[in-house]
Amino acid sequence: MTEFSPRQLEEKWQDIWDKEGTFSSDRDDSKPKYYVMEMFPYPSGRIHMGHVRNYTLGDVVARYRKSSGFNVLHPMGWDAFGLPAENAAMERGVHPGDWTIENIAAMRDQLKRMGLSYDWDREIATCTPDYYKHEQKMFLDFLEAGLAYRKESWVNWDPVEQTVLANEQVVDGKGWRSGVAVERKQLSQWFLKITDYASDLLEAIEGLDRWPDRVRLMQHNWIGKSVGASLVFRSAEANPYFGEVEIFTTRPDTLFGASFVAVAPNHPIALAIAKDNAEAEAFLAECSALGTSEAAIEKAEKKGFLTGLSVAHPLKDGETLPVYIANFVLMDYGTGAIFGCPAHDQRDLDFARKYNCNVTPVVLPKDEDESSFTIGNEAYTGPGSLINSGDWNGLSVEDGKVKAIAALEALGCGTAKTTYRLRDWGVSRQRYWGCPIPIIYCDDCGAVPVPDADLPVTLPSDVTFGENGNPLANHATWKQTSCPKCGGKATRETDTFDTFFESSWYFLRYTDPTSQNAFSKDAASYWMPVDQYIGGVEHAVLHLLYSRFFTRALSQVGYLDLAEPFSGLLTQGMVCHQSYKSQDGAWLFPEEVKKDGDNWVHATSGAPIQAGRVEKMSKSKRNVVDPELIITKYGADTARLFMLSDSPPERDLEWTESGVEGAYRFIQKIWRLIDKISDEPALSDTDNLSDKAKDCLRITHQSIASIGNDIERFALNRCVAQLHILVGAISDLKETDAKSNQVRDFAIKTLTQLLSPFSPHIAEELWQACGGEGLVADAPWPEADEAWLVADEVEIGVQVNGKLRATIKLPVDCDKAVAEEKALAQETIVKYLDGNSPKKVIVVPNRIINVVL
Repeated sequence: MTEFSPRQLEEKWQDIWDKEGTFSSDRDDSKPKYYVMEMFPYPSGRIHMGHVRNYTLGDVVARYRKSSGFNVLHPMGWDAFGLPAENAAMERGVHPGDWTIENIAAMRDQLKRMGLSYDWDREIATCTPDYYKHEQKMFLDFLEAGLAYRKESWVNWDPVEQTVLANEQVVDGKGWRSGVAVERKQLSQWFLKITDYASDLLEAIEGLDRWPDRVRLMQHNWIGKSVGASLVFRSAEANPYFGEVEIFTTRPDTLFGASFVAVAPNHPIALAIAKDNAEAEAFLAECSALGTSEAAIEKAEKKGFLTGLSVAHPLKDGETLPVYIANFVLMDYGTGAIFGCPAHDQRDLDFARKYNCNVTPVVLPKDEDESSFTIGNEAYTGPGSLINSGDWNGLSVEDGKVKAIAALEALGCGTAKTTYRLRDWGVSRQRYWGCPIPIIYCDDCGAVPVPDADLPVTLPSDVTFGENGNPLANHATWKQTSCPKCGGKATRETDTFDTFFESSWYFLRYTDPTSQNAFSKDAASYWMPVDQYIGGVEHAVLHLLYSRFFTRALSQVGYLDLAEPFSGLLTQGMVCHQSYKSQDGAWLFPEEVKKDGDNWVHATSGAPIQAGRVEKMSKSKRNVVDPELIITKYGADTARLFMLSDSPPERDLEWTESGVEGAYRFIQKIWRLIDKISDEPALSDTDNLSDKAKDCLRITHQSIASIGNDIERFALNRCVAQLHILVGAISDLKETDAKSNQVRDFAIKTLTQLLSPFSPHIAEELWQACGGEGLVADAPWPEADEAWLVADEVEIGVQVNGKLRATIKLPVDCDKAVAEEKALAQETIVKYLDGNSPKKVIVVPNRIINVVL
């Protein structure tokens, strides 16, 4: 037998796939199409274990669908604009473009070593003018259709760097790099009108039945439909700042419990007051330090400034409410003003206790006595009947809302209203390394679109980094131009697009990557929607929501006819690894520690250390494993198989050296099956088979059925468990008579086909050894013989904490207690229990048993 050399074998088959164009994709109307795609990476220069898992998941689906008769599109590209490249330019003295292109080349080589079935002819990079010229045209079409506009907007401003910061770049109220307090500042920004589609985006979520429930919920909450009332509180006295305050509320039923009105720090009323009041001005400056992050504002201590002004209660004659400026009121939600009902809103209650506002309960919980019911330090937010509310007393909360809206409408100071949490998408960024916004500013003509013939507007290469502010704004000549309308002197827009702009339509470019337009409508109509999209849950809101908006907006301006871009979505879990800390709290690399009895100690000093948690791989915690080292040592087939074997894809996966070594041993066991291939003709009948041959044949057909079914359900760890069972059955068939040899040959050849989506290189080698025609990557998926799927016994895997440790045979549909008893009696399982009882035993009848320690 030839020595098993993963690297040599894998390079061999990668070269063959490449030369034969095995994974090239073209339109073929004779087959059903299948478009599978993983979220494209930022070209940081190195792939990480999260990439390996993500792309392996997609590759399994792509290879399986190809063998199942589908015309598969499986592309790859690079999300290549962004701040990290600018940081690298400053830190290393290189141009962002050079840094990015070099990283793309390095990562492309790393991905090719994984044996992924990409159509590399469709590769894209969003930083190239050939790509971003199309999104500049899209923006101009959006502008013409009224879907893009410019307005003043509040941003996080770093006064030292002279630039806008994203919310995640504000740490404890300070710039992440400068360390100085950020300011809220109004800048003119470009926006896309995603709110035009708020209702449609929300309602369509229900039809995304192949999306995870939690992602659909996150989308639902982000869009945030609120049904309530719009009402005005009129000023109780003449003042130069306002005549009335408009408020939106979802709880008009609690109006009789109102004890104050509050406006956001950047509300026009607050800004007007601050011009004449130094204390108010100082309070606004303090609020400004929180930045614009809703999360940061929510966590901050609730503070207010009493303006000395008041408003009349719309329903209670003669009663007035004080007006505050409050740091927790958001200008971007509702109208930027609220009425506070402390008894039934925790935030309002915290504020009221701090500033001694009245707390009047107006909703009585069921089974509570009105005479004794009070509010302590916890607001009551549940259902009940109205109290202290005049004629509304005794009504339910919902009936109270209807009554309140009717009363407000009758008084002419309010009406029913539906609003959304979703806000228009601000796409302006004060950065160099992004797509230039194709607008020219003329003193006479205003904002003028760049003519189509002048696209793309490209970035200048001769820029200087390290100075404060946007390099484009600081450039001596690039921004100077002439007005397309009047020919007079003008300046270019120096902002670039938010990088979500590029990732909101890249899946469409893949369908026709060489088109002179963004893509052809015909190609998009054939390939779209994406049948299976795979990526991290961290993109569950913004990227997916913006992509859903883009397909609608592009359809509106005539690019395509499509609403939803992604039919199916899988959000994979993280890859985690054990972390370690020294006694002084410093993170340690795994090679710096060792086990001394039951304790972990420093490998060289012997000092005791703290074994940290199993958590997401992170450079800062020194628990990262380099995929390239693993692939070099064990091979891509092993790395791929391990990534799929221990956990369902949607759950986190713990990386362990022992797990990788176990996968490598299994691959070697498969390699040794080459020696078991005989020269017998193919199996023509199943008469006169030995019991072992029958078992092997039955398990082979069961494997065909179960693995195909489990791939479609993304139960890929169960697929790997079934591969173990099949290899075990082949190894157990030791008879060498002609019929047994024929069964064994059939089982091995079938194994190569079933293994191909998971570990494709060794599968190709086995397929060749079996005399298979062409490539196993092109071979059709095997068909199970229904007659062999019926059995009195079934062989199932026994896992310990989700990892396969044994296999057992059980009667079909046997009692769970019997299955548990036999599983726990296995020698391997007894060893893992080490005299202890399991925490629980999960029995999936006829499928698998999982012993949880």
